[in-house]
Amino acid sequence: MIFALFALAATVTWNFDGGSADKVEPVSERHFRVYAHGQTDQDGRNRQASWYYFRVDNVRSGVEYTFDMVGLPGEYNYQPNKGAITKDTVPVFSTDQVNWRYIPPTHVDYDAAEARLRFRVTVPNSDHFWVAHVPPYTNANLERLRKLVKREEVIGKSVEGRPLYLWTIEGGANPKATVWLMFRQHAWEAGSSWVGDGAVRDLLKDARGIRWKILPFADPDGVAHGGVRFNRNGFDLNRNWDVVDPVKMPEITAQRNAIASWLKAGNKVDLFFSLHNTETGEYLEAQSLEHKELAQRFFGALQKTTFAPTRPLFFGTESTTAGKPGRMNVIQGLWRDYKIPGFLMEQKIASKPTVDQRTQFGQLLVSAIAGLFR
Repeated sequence: MIFALFALAATVTWNFDGGSADKVEPVSERHFRVYAHGQTDQDGRNRQASWYYFRVDNVRSGVEYTFDMVGLPGEYNYQPNKGAITKDTVPVFSTDQVNWRYIPPTHVDYDAAEARLRFRVTVPNSDHFWVAHVPPYTNANLERLRKLVKREEVIGKSVEGRPLYLWTIEGGANPKATVWLMFRQHAWEAGSSWVGDGAVRDLLKDARGIRWKILPFADPDGVAHGGVRFNRNGFDLNRNWDVVDPVKMPEITAQRNAIASWLKAGNKVDLFFSLHNTETGEYLEAQSLEHKELAQRFFGALQKTTFAPTRPLFFGTESTTAGKPGRMNVIQGLWRDYKIPGFLMEQKIASKPTVDQRTQFGQLLVSAIAGLFR
């Protein structure tokens, strides 16, 4: 996992929380080919290489280092592709893991023939730096946020035994509605967690008269291991909501059971929302035409935020991949089982959003949702 040309030469490592790469090959003293680790599903299909996060040590201040991200091709929905990492997905770097900056476009080049992303990094006044696909949000970030939350339940455990949390934030003695929010179903989508962080911090100040039930980390194992979109048994935590398997998919089981228990106790779910990231698309998907009016009002409210849809509001089908089991996403599954009005949003990373912009959107998001129930 460590490559050094000679004593005190630059080294590349990824053995830390959220770190990910497969191997490193030297081209020269200051040029490295870094292979994305990627991840496949339970059948060895749908390889995704949408995450990398590594540290470079023993660098010389003010000296330029070049990296080639390779090993990117894979599959999506059983269709082969050259990978999600392209010229549109500009990496970030940091010398402290707090302040992340995008590499300037003049220092980024994409070779479509090889499916290779090349970028150059120079840092002043430091002998190390980190590089990532997007600004990381790790289990350590979640622990800092947890300290602020007053009502927390452990609803289950992940494959590797990490706790799965459900947070409740009450908006007064008689809340106008109950809204469930879900973040980080896919480990690489750190941007969704930054939005969730901003939303939670804002709601703790003003819950806006709504009862909020929040699932902050749907895949803590994947986040810890630098995963992409599958749990440790290879199952997509947003594509298997038509499957009940507490052994292979304890995460989905815990989340479904928490919602079912809430409903069984005589409570309502007025709106369910799951946030995701993608490369160049941004959209809102609603599940049922029975809630068309609510969906249209929600989509309209989002137009007053920084939400920048690349397609109109649309209503999903019964499966993300027709004819295949285990391809029903969370809002499809919750509609089938409980007739819950569900929404799934994708936010693009190609626009190079900063951490501050993501957390600010979290505040705008909860305000937009609360406005639906005035």
